[in-house]
Amino acid sequence: MIGENQRKRLAEYINSIIEKPILTSSIVLVVLALIVIGFSLKYYFADFDSFFAQVMAEAHGMLFDIAVIGILIFWLNKNGEMRQRIRTYKDEIDDFRLWESEEAAFRTVGNIKRLNRHNIHEINLVNCHLSRTNLNYVNLASSNLNSADMSNGFLIETNLQNTRLNQTNLENSNLNQADLTGAYASGANFKDAYLIKAKLNNAFLIKSNFKNAFLMEADLIGCYLTGADIENASLYKADLRGAKGLTIEQLTKAKTLYLAQFDEEILNQIKSNVPELVGK
Repeated sequence: MIGENQRKRLAEYINSIIEKPILTSSIVLVVLALIVIGFSLKYYFADFDSFFAQVMAEAHGMLFDIAVIGILIFWLNKNGEMRQRIRTYKDEIDDFRLWESEEAAFRTVGNIKRLNRHNIHEINLVNCHLSRTNLNYVNLASSNLNSADMSNGFLIETNLQNTRLNQTNLENSNLNQADLTGAYASGANFKDAYLIKAKLNNAFLIKSNFKNAFLMEADLIGCYLTGADIENASLYKADLRGAKGLTIEQLTKAKTLYLAQFDEEILNQIKSNVPELVGK
């Protein structure tokens, strides 16, 4: 009979082996090899050439399986790691949401750029604090930036196609050559913003604030400007053909409309009421 102390020592010894995966695997391999070779000895001696040919055929099949399974496991691991990183970046953006600090802004921007490197551009940035940050050339197409604070920011050539910018604060930001095609920016604040050569065609700019904004050579074809404030805005060479909701009352408050393009009906009203704004 094995005593209690001996049983404990045996259990501890077994556990110490199990806790070492390499040692455990080696022991299992040796035991299985002895069993397989023991049962196969008679075939070695009876017809070695035929048996060896079968072993080699199985070996080639095993190599093929290892290659295929190895590539599959490698791909799954890489894919899993990438998904985990993406999830981490999005979680960090959620953590910094509503936190109005410089650190929160810059760390959020860092996560946005990392997501871009993984070809992720539809990002939830609602209520995020992004003031005074650099988002030049970033892709935020179809993202949700409703009520975000992007004041005094840099968004030169940023892709904001079909992006939600409702009630977003972009005051004094630089959006030169940014692409806001089809953007939803109702109630957005573009006061004192630079939108030189920006693309705003078909954008929803209802009740947006463009006071003192620089819209020189901006593309505003087909956009919705009902109730938009363009007081003292510079619309030099801007293209407003097909703009919806645009009235002569709005245009009379602009700083300049020189060389801007309008539908014939609006252009005739401008020439009749405020010819000095178009230089005629």
